[in-house]
Amino acid sequence: MPQEIVFCKGGGCTAKLGPDLLSHVLAKLPKGEKDSNLLVGYDSSDDAAVYRISDDTAIVQTLDFFPPMVDDPYTFGQIAAANALSDIYAMGGTVKSALNIVCFPEKMDLNILGKIMQGGADKVIEAGGTLAGGHSIADSDVKYGLSVMGTVHPKHIYSNNTGQPSDVLILTKKLGVGLVCNANRVGEAPLGAIEDAVSSMTTLNRAASEISHSFEIHACTDVTGFSFLGHLSEMLNDDITALIDSISIPVITGALRCADEFFLTAAAQRNRNHVGDKVRFAKNIPFSMEEVLFDPQTSGGLLFAVKAFEADTFLHELKAAGLPAAKVGRFVKRCDVPIYVN
Repeated sequence: MPQEIVFCKGGGCTAKLGPDLLSHVLAKLPKGEKDSNLLVGYDSSDDAAVYRISDDTAIVQTLDFFPPMVDDPYTFGQIAAANALSDIYAMGGTVKSALNIVCFPEKMDLNILGKIMQGGADKVIEAGGTLAGGHSIADSDVKYGLSVMGTVHPKHIYSNNTGQPSDVLILTKKLGVGLVCNANRVGEAPLGAIEDAVSSMTTLNRAASEISHSFEIHACTDVTGFSFLGHLSEMLNDDITALIDSISIPVITGALRCADEFFLTAAAQRNRNHVGDKVRFAKNIPFSMEEVLFDPQTSGGLLFAVKAFEADTFLHELKAAGLPAAKVGRFVKRCDVPIYVN
């Protein structure tokens, strides 16, 4: 059997369980006695857990792993690591240490595993963290990721659902990697598309997070498998509606064309089913843009809700750091629909 079929047959954050199924299971788990030091758990669908250990230090804890979405093992390792590290940045934290999570077929060439882990290790080092070990099991398919520990000041945590009316929404990476990877898997990706997608997925969210620490950030999440609209819906609270300017959305090269040619993912349809009733699209929004907004992202960007008068300066600094960031909308006082896309 050709290696690319064994190694890369559909992965990244498209491999996530659907949000409806996940919510159903999590709702039934026993929660036990409340711990006042657990500042963030899974109740708010936030990006990582946060546990206070002193008045000025809290631990940020997360893990993420998935099957390959690209053929090159080293690149896959970079992407999987960048994706796992992103949850620390989405909480406003600093990466400290990481542990490898490895599932690997015993009959596959171990050089492939070495390249995967090298890619992951390089990204942990780039993040300023220390790779401290890990765990591996024999499996029929390749899967890789990290368990990551970071720190944050308890008063400077970025929650995902604490935005305020008049906040400006800023997205730091392009959308559409799921569509492009799907097209690339069958050799139909437009010229330059997979290169643009890989560049985006291997870029750490470290710079964006560090720049944000100088601004009044009211809420933040990273955009991954549940799509831009799915993660945006998790940012909403009883006080706000999100108004999205689709023209301003940064998009991976060729992603709109991939949507028009129906290189769609099952994960995108699950996202649409989960959050579609919360979204109203203006009549002029094309199908391809709808699909980009429901597209599952792997190692996607950070979505910030920032105080309005600081938004332009914040965006300027993000762009100066070489990021394709854009103002993509704003929060307003709650109205008849949670999310409106114009």
